[in-house]
Amino acid sequence: MPIDEPLYPVNLRVSGRRCLVVGGGRVAVQKAAELVACGAIVDVVAPAVVPALDDLPGTTCHRRAYVPGEAAGYRLVITATDDGEVNRTVRDDADAAGVWVNSADDPENCTFTLPARVRRGSLLLTFSTGGHSPALSTWLRRHFAEEIGPEYLTLLELLEEERIRRQQAGVPTESLDWQRALDSGMLDLVREGHLAEAKERLQACLSSSSD
Repeated sequence: MPIDEPLYPVNLRVSGRRCLVVGGGRVAVQKAAELVACGAIVDVVAPAVVPALDDLPGTTCHRRAYVPGEAAGYRLVITATDDGEVNRTVRDDADAAGVWVNSADDPENCTFTLPARVRRGSLLLTFSTGGHSPALSTWLRRHFAEEIGPEYLTLLELLEEERIRRQQAGVPTESLDWQRALDSGMLDLVREGHLAEAKERLQACLSSSSD
């Protein structure tokens, strides 16, 4: 069933945190890999696991059934099983311990959901329909994955560099008109390889907005 209540968007910092994935199949590989990519310490619990999980750095596989109550020992839990009873047990254990839990393709047993996403270095775009149409979320992800090329990372670097430069000079950056700079054609200049001109345009727009 879809989730009709409003969802609160948040980006979690899981680096160095112990996270649990219950399940040993293809979906579990995907979930574990995303956690590992974010620096999490991942335990996988399942009676059987696919070879890809054994080969995934940063994970420890435990070939056994989930032990009731063990979700309480983790910062974040994801279930990736096709067993509704196991999913409910994990959700109840995690919820009772104040641990956030996601159950793949099982919104009833989630306390948080995972949006479709496009990641390009520090740039992260997410798409969610609250479970009303996972197909649309996936389509949007594919569409924007094709749109967001390396020029966006270069643009991000220019913006970050200028923000840090002004902060170090003691200039407040919150009131500067960054949107005007972004609307000034900077991205096109970056695409064309005119980085110096893009940087000059950024500085000109920000300087005029602070006058």
